[in-house]
Amino acid sequence: MPTNESFRPDDVDRRIIDLLDREGRLPMSELARAVGMSAPSVAERVRHLQESGVIRNFTIDVDARALGYQIQALVRIRPLPGKLHLVERLIQEEPHFIECDKVTGDDPFLARLVVRSVEELDDVLEGLSDHAVTSTAVVKGKSIRKRLPPL
Repeated sequence: MPTNESFRPDDVDRRIIDLLDREGRLPMSELARAVGMSAPSVAERVRHLQESGVIRNFTIDVDARALGYQIQALVRIRPLPGKLHLVERLIQEEPHFIECDKVTGDDPFLARLVVRSVEELDDVLEGLSDHAVTSTAVVKGKSIRKRLPPL
């Protein structure tokens, strides 16, 4: 995807981005009304935001708890020597891991997973135990939901 590091959204772009962040399925007519422009003009703005790489996707927000995943955890993962690529593949192949970042520091992976029970958590982590050391923190709640950076 093309990205333009020098792209600076104006006030209208920022409002469009904010509105679409809240409701990605907002019709162009409603988006246009909210920013005080015509629907074709707003559609052109959205297209430009997509082409410049600012908007990458229109997605849904799924509540894992509603699907029965009562436990969410953050796991720091430190592969044993020579196991980095194997551990990365194991993380990618395990569907309970819903996010994973490569980070600096002693533990190169910081992953988020969802499970239905503590026993399931143990089973998922056991799958890594021959190849990595893990440190797990169960998420009790969110102080900030995923949000946009300052525009």
